[in-house]
Amino acid sequence: MRKAVPLIVLALLLSVVASGCTTGESEKEETLVIFHAGSLSVPLQQLELEFAEYAQKNLVVRVNFQDEASGSVRAVRKVTDLGKKADVVAVADYTLIPQLMVPNYTDFYVLFATNEIVIAFTGNSKYADEITSENWYEVLARPGVTFGFSDPNQDPCGYRSVMVMKLADYYYGKPVFETLVEENTNIYYNGSVIVAPKEIQVKGDKVVIRPKETDLVGLVESGSLDYFFIYKSVAEQHGLKYITLPDEINLKDFSKADFYGEASIYLGSTGRVITAKPIVYGVTVPKDAPHRELAMKFLRFMLGENGRRVFQENHQDFIWPPIAFGNVPKEIRDIVKVEG
Repeated sequence: MRKAVPLIVLALLLSVVASGCTTGESEKEETLVIFHAGSLSVPLQQLELEFAEYAQKNLVVRVNFQDEASGSVRAVRKVTDLGKKADVVAVADYTLIPQLMVPNYTDFYVLFATNEIVIAFTGNSKYADEITSENWYEVLARPGVTFGFSDPNQDPCGYRSVMVMKLADYYYGKPVFETLVEENTNIYYNGSVIVAPKEIQVKGDKVVIRPKETDLVGLVESGSLDYFFIYKSVAEQHGLKYITLPDEINLKDFSKADFYGEASIYLGSTGRVITAKPIVYGVTVPKDAPHRELAMKFLRFMLGENGRRVFQENHQDFIWPPIAFGNVPKEIRDIVKVEG
């Protein structure tokens, strides 16, 4: 004859089963796909960890993230040209969204952060103890010195770096662009705009070009590259030495926008001309985002106080409040400044 199961044991077993069923039924699991600029990698990683914890506690959703870091032009073209699905697209040049994604792929975008171009290096870089904000172009031109920037056709940091060197012509009254860019690559100035051919080529071994700016970090850290043009936030995040550039050419000063506008670049990858302007990051949620509802919750988290704190902790200036354009979704209208 079988022994009867004690009532207290039976009750505990039923409560465990019930608890397991309740958890399984109520907690969903979703993956957010984010295409983003390489320079956003560090702050986004922290933000995603915090949002995942927030979502599990408050939204009863277990959130995973699938990040695809690339140059911002490439990030946008994954959606527009390759038909890939993303829940969030965050770029280092907000103008790429209205130029390439509106109105077919999204109908709104938000400006949320700023930056500036610096020249980063390590203590082992050649002439590291001599380079300054005044003589940098002379140091980079010296025999044996190598420097890099990202591909202008794929990455805003790349075309911004090239435009910085063209603006240096006007600021210093010296042929900086010709010496550093034209003599070492097939990028050239045609008398009115800089031209970046669809296929960028380098001449010799002085200049190194990679798809996105963060691809150059390891080369400098390892000592195989002396200097590279990069965003200040990235240099600080990686503990690199860097020199700042004059406000007239570093693309951070909004009061210098007219001067910046004297430099423009034609991109062979898009067939469009981009005019230099102060650096402003932008973000959007595509119309066909697979998890649009959750993506909007993440965007609200990113654009609110949490995002502001995370970006500041990672040495990147945050626009407060963020500025939104277009058909701004109701989920974020109360935390942004709507301009259009």
